[in-house]
Amino acid sequence: MKKIFAVLVAAALAAACATTEEPKPAPAPAPAPAPAPEPKPAPPPPPPTPKAEPKPAPKPKPVAEKVTFAADVLFDFDRAVVKPEGKSKLDDLADKVKGINLEVIIAIGHADAIGTPAYNQNLSVRRAEAIKAYLISKGIEANRVYTEGKGESQPVTSGKCKSMGRETGANQKLVACLQPDRRTEIEVIGTRKN
Repeated sequence: MKKIFAVLVAAALAAACATTEEPKPAPAPAPAPAPAPEPKPAPPPPPPTPKAEPKPAPKPKPVAEKVTFAADVLFDFDRAVVKPEGKSKLDDLADKVKGINLEVIIAIGHADAIGTPAYNQNLSVRRAEAIKAYLISKGIEANRVYTEGKGESQPVTSGKCKSMGRETGANQKLVACLQPDRRTEIEVIGTRKN
């Protein structure tokens, strides 16, 4: 019986062991979340494109602006010699011409009504030529200056001197009254320089 008892105790122990759960191993700790991947550095910004210098606005094309100067140069009776006041006007005119692209200068000579029309025509041409010679002496190109004589055909006194007496050079009142008719008109045509 001792044997049976030993067998029973052994069986009971075995049964007890069978019913007793073996201690379960502690659950493995949850794996730590994987570390977030380190953020990739942002790509470097593209190198700045060199700032192009702003292009200056295109200059407007020069517009041809016609320029006209006029001057009356007076002469003494029966003379084609430029008076000192006339030289002063011509000097001013020559200075103004330097500021333009010169196209042409036109000098138109005139005479008073004393004398024959043929003589006065010739005198008016000589007056225009005197102006041309003076302007050339001031550096203006000869091929830019044109002359013309109008004789006594375009008086500016408009007959107001008719009551002065005979048309003769000895009539000093008439000679003085007709002074404005003894002239050369000068016209300068060109465009302004930029």
